[in-house]
Amino acid sequence: MATGLPSRLPATPSIGDLIRRPGPTFSFEFMPPKTREAEQLLWQTIRELEPLRPDFVSITYGAGGSTRDTTVDVTERVATETTLLPMAHLTAVNHSVAELRNVIGRLAGAGIRNVLAVRGDPPGDPTGEWVQHPDGVLYAEDLVRLLNEVGNFSVGVAAFPYKHPRSADTGADTRNFIRKCRAGADFAITQMFFEADDYLRLRDRVAAAGCDTPIVPGVMPVLRMATIARSAQLSGAPFPPALLKRFERVQEDADAVRRLGIELCSEMCQRLLDEGVPGIHFITMNRSTATREVWQHLADAPAAAA
Repeated sequence: MATGLPSRLPATPSIGDLIRRPGPTFSFEFMPPKTREAEQLLWQTIRELEPLRPDFVSITYGAGGSTRDTTVDVTERVATETTLLPMAHLTAVNHSVAELRNVIGRLAGAGIRNVLAVRGDPPGDPTGEWVQHPDGVLYAEDLVRLLNEVGNFSVGVAAFPYKHPRSADTGADTRNFIRKCRAGADFAITQMFFEADDYLRLRDRVAAAGCDTPIVPGVMPVLRMATIARSAQLSGAPFPPALLKRFERVQEDADAVRRLGIELCSEMCQRLLDEGVPGIHFITMNRSTATREVWQHLADAPAAAA
């Protein structure tokens, strides 16, 4: 393994280790802001969620690598200005290996040990053709190897309850996932989903293939009908028909839609916890209220006090 990274790295908690400890982790996902107003909202949200003492937080990477510097900046600020443990997302799209090494070096220099390695969507059209940078890497597993070659990182990868849109079928998707794990990933976080069974089927097929990498479910409550309209883009699959009917019955009442979304997400999270998931990763969209409501529902549930 290469040397020369800051000696403070080993002292930073490993998310892979946290996820493997007894009891579930709780964590939040933030997006890098694109405007000054969005930056103010992000930091307000971070300060509002910080008292909940999540095990870690993650900062995403813009499509096509468009927010590379902002992602690194936000991750550095979280590491140095808050009590939170940050994890940076890193994507391969539109980056040469030299650029990736530069980003990895910046993260390491800030004492950031935890990285989520994803291949990333093409710029412009997430469903468009994925083109490898001429001096870059082709797959997320290559990015995992690069991170492990460069420094002492705890590396996570993405998992897809409905399969990755570019995978031929769930069998191929499972094999691709296992290759990322064998390349050196410590843990995985799923793309969002809306029914617990979708996560449980993913977990079962990965386990049946002989892989024990812990998979943390990524969740987000439906707060508006517009989220349902975008569900295929957000999750990689159409919105579940049975849930859609429930939302359609209240679609003229925005408050009722929001209440139903919080209720269903809370119920799903409680079932996942009852099924022994290693954690819950809340996709916040840089807002705190809905996340805090779901969190409170889980804290108030009888199982939470058991």
